[in-house]
Amino acid sequence: MTIQVFIPSKSTKINKNIYGQFSEHLGRCIYEGLYVGENSPIPNVNGLRSDVVSALKEIQVPVLRWPGGCFADEYHWKDGIGPKEDRVEMVNTHWGGVTENNHFGTHEFFELVRQLDCEAYINGNVGSGTVREMQEWVEYMTMPGISPMANLRRKNGQEKPWKVGFFGVGNESWGCGGNMRPEYYSDLYRQYQTYVRQYGEDKIYKIACGANAQDYHWTEVVMKNASRLMDGLSLHYYTIPKGDWQDKGNATDFSEEEWYTTLEKTLFMEELITKHSAIMDQYDPEKRVGLLIDEWGTWYNVEKGTLPGFLYQQNSLRDAMVAALNFNIFHQHADRVQMTNIAQMVNVLQAMILTEGEKMIKTPTYYVFEMYKNHQEATLVNLLGELPEHVSATASVKDDKLTISLCNYDLKTAQELNFTGLTTNKLVSGKILTAEKIDAHNTFENPEEVVLADFSKAMLTEGNLKVNLPSKSIVTLVLE
Repeated sequence: MTIQVFIPSKSTKINKNIYGQFSEHLGRCIYEGLYVGENSPIPNVNGLRSDVVSALKEIQVPVLRWPGGCFADEYHWKDGIGPKEDRVEMVNTHWGGVTENNHFGTHEFFELVRQLDCEAYINGNVGSGTVREMQEWVEYMTMPGISPMANLRRKNGQEKPWKVGFFGVGNESWGCGGNMRPEYYSDLYRQYQTYVRQYGEDKIYKIACGANAQDYHWTEVVMKNASRLMDGLSLHYYTIPKGDWQDKGNATDFSEEEWYTTLEKTLFMEELITKHSAIMDQYDPEKRVGLLIDEWGTWYNVEKGTLPGFLYQQNSLRDAMVAALNFNIFHQHADRVQMTNIAQMVNVLQAMILTEGEKMIKTPTYYVFEMYKNHQEATLVNLLGELPEHVSATASVKDDKLTISLCNYDLKTAQELNFTGLTTNKLVSGKILTAEKIDAHNTFENPEEVVLADFSKAMLTEGNLKVNLPSKSIVTLVLE
């Protein structure tokens, strides 16, 4: 199969924020996963797990969304500031009904952002919050001068304002965020966003709550009524193998048929982005408003013996395929898709990392983020030619290096690919992620069942790159 590599004259940059992460107060994502407290025997810096932070820095996390998710619309930020012993406890009604001590709040989140060296995406409370509460939170975080909230921030130990790169006005307002109609939400958005003020020099990128999967009516109404007042519009879509919320399918011990069904459902992301983008084009033909898929990933039945509301699931080679396929789709729509946030970072749904006490493991999905990090802020390269069935590919160029990422999710057949038109003359590196079993996954007893390995089945000669792409594998090649 011959593929021509072509750099178009009109370049499209792949926004690094397509590789964003999501951390909600859900299960063991925040507490135990990211935050253990300053007095924990687990090594930490200011309460944040050193092993987890170090691993996340390796994949160059560009932006982190917090505090939710459904949790965002029941979170009242003033309960999470000040001395920890004085913070008000709350019940997390959405996720397990557990009582939280609010020890991880605004200051702790920005400490995490500092340690990860990433940008902050704050999701505000529209469902149960007030306009004043949202305005005061923005003032607390970003006001450089003298004001009641800025003075309160200083009293709590933070002299300088933080940078809030992105602010979401509500979350899933069609569901857990208030069960609203798009007509009602779009009016609320117009009101609330008015008070997301720019107090300092840094502009806040305002994000409106977008649709659930194929709810195109929601996109139509919100874009029509409020597009001029937003910078981004969200979209949520989860890959659920069985499409049944009562029995979503298992993370491991699944059939070959479920392997293919899961990946076919993942590919539905292409149709969703195309159709929502077409609606957005009617009201924003210049593509000023970004489409943000700020919740995506696999959603299975929880692991046996774990709390249903904690959404803890294993992560296999199949999940790695889901991540790679999604990234390849996002790249192709990089003119409109400006951010995505996989759900979620640690211990929840399609996580990068799983923890158990002092132990930590990286998941197969983590390694896909590592393989693809060269694509961040790179120029999209066109691959001309029909790819074989069950093969997906993407390519980009940055700093005179061409990165090609390939995914073959066929369970039996390897593919011979021939890339032509290359101006590079050196194959710098090749990495592969694969395993024998379709549900191969890393455990605390065997943490390296699925890990990256060097890839040697590629040959570059006189502008032609020949690749023998094994079945059920993901490969990234770097050329210069």
